[in-house]
Amino acid sequence: MRLLTLALIQSLLLAFGQVFLKLALSEVPPFGWNVRFFGALMLNWQFALCGLLYGAGTVLWFYIIRHFPFSMAYPMVSLSYVLGMIAAIVVFHEEVSPTRWLGVLLIMAGCYLIAK
Repeated sequence: MRLLTLALIQSLLLAFGQVFLKLALSEVPPFGWNVRFFGALMLNWQFALCGLLYGAGTVLWFYIIRHFPFSMAYPMVSLSYVLGMIAAIVVFHEEVSPTRWLGVLLIMAGCYLIAK
């Protein structure tokens, strides 16, 4: 259960990082390989927070793969997909089909079985 708890925290960091990345990208000019786009991105607080969340998630990932079997730890990253879908509903007001909910349930069941 310790692995599951740590993986859930790590997945929360990754999912929130993705949320803030999407929010940051909605505040800057359209994507382009130019100074205007990347300059605006570098000055965006949501992009900075995204980087901090990813960094914290990465450091936690270092701990996880150091202390748990990789065959158990790596599949736990899929929890971030579940949390990302929940964020899509709560933050971005997206609709999720029953088929996607079934996929989420299968991911959660798989993580439970792996952690057991």
